[in-house]
Amino acid sequence: MKTVRSGWSNTLLVCKKCSKKLDGGFGAKGKTGLARALRAELGVAKGRKGALGIVEVKCLGVCPKGAVTVVNGAAPGEWMLVREGLPIAAVAAALGLGETPDDPQP
Repeated sequence: MKTVRSGWSNTLLVCKKCSKKLDGGFGAKGKTGLARALRAELGVAKGRKGALGIVEVKCLGVCPKGAVTVVNGAAPGEWMLVREGLPIAAVAAALGLGETPDDPQP
């Protein structure tokens, strides 16, 4: 079996179905999806070369009204329900994420 390296130090799973129901719901105009808004706020590149993996999954099965379900890989026992319109900086802080540059300086 082959393996592929990634630069991820943590992984976030974001429910794509919840995001689609909100038709965005985040960002300055409220039209940006949660995964994209988190990537922009934290300065994380998409793909395996980023410092943090933010992965949109098909459905996590919780389906809250007016919110998106998020699972932090560092704490998989507690799933977060992120309300529509919540500031992305507050979401990142609640998830225990701070500044996560793509290329950490040695």
